[in-house]
Amino acid sequence: MSSLRETLQANLAGVHERITQAARGVGRAGSAVTLVAVSKTFPAEAVLAAADCGQQDFGENYVQEAVDKIKRLRELAPQHRLTWHFIGPIQSNKTRVIAEHFDWAQSVERLKVAQRLSEQRPAGLAPLSVLLQVNVSREASKSGIAPAELPALAKAVVALPRLRLRGLMAIPEPSADPAAQFAPLRRMRELFDALRRDHPHADIDTLSMGMSADLEAAVAAGSTMVRIGTAIFGQRERIH
Repeated sequence: MSSLRETLQANLAGVHERITQAARGVGRAGSAVTLVAVSKTFPAEAVLAAADCGQQDFGENYVQEAVDKIKRLRELAPQHRLTWHFIGPIQSNKTRVIAEHFDWAQSVERLKVAQRLSEQRPAGLAPLSVLLQVNVSREASKSGIAPAELPALAKAVVALPRLRLRGLMAIPEPSADPAAQFAPLRRMRELFDALRRDHPHADIDTLSMGMSADLEAAVAAGSTMVRIGTAIFGQRERIH
């Protein structure tokens, strides 16, 4: 465990340094960007080691794997107050489990799913923080709504009683060309700013974009939350 913890400590420090440098380059504070460690497919012991290094926010894509891990972490380390983000596609038959176990749902793209999350969020828990996923690059293989559909969905979601609309999430199409990489990120920032203007009384404060390969560009474009897996945990083996 000690070697795993040391490796994760070094990796987390490296990611935080990347965030700090990217933010500094555009006159922002690195502390304005929340780091979500994407722990999908990695065991609870890896999450525990990262938590022992001070990491608090974790992202998961697979519902049952995540729930098992959440329960296991509560057993292993009840002293850690971790924040769990669901970042994968949300199927209607999985909404209850997500509503009961997660703090955030970052990938809401349908009103039906949002309504179910609101109805199924336990009364004893704080409202579920949600982000609306936007398919900003218009990729057929990606989840998310079209930018033009965003205002109507946001208006409906912000009115749901057991949800707290916090902002937007996107997974832009990868590109080796800096200009092509930055364009959809900048577009997301424009959509985020418009959402905040349209809903001044909502708690819209989160623009979730940026992964291991495009972290710097995302922070430069205004991301307030990055989702990093490989740069923290290393290459994963696909188990689903």
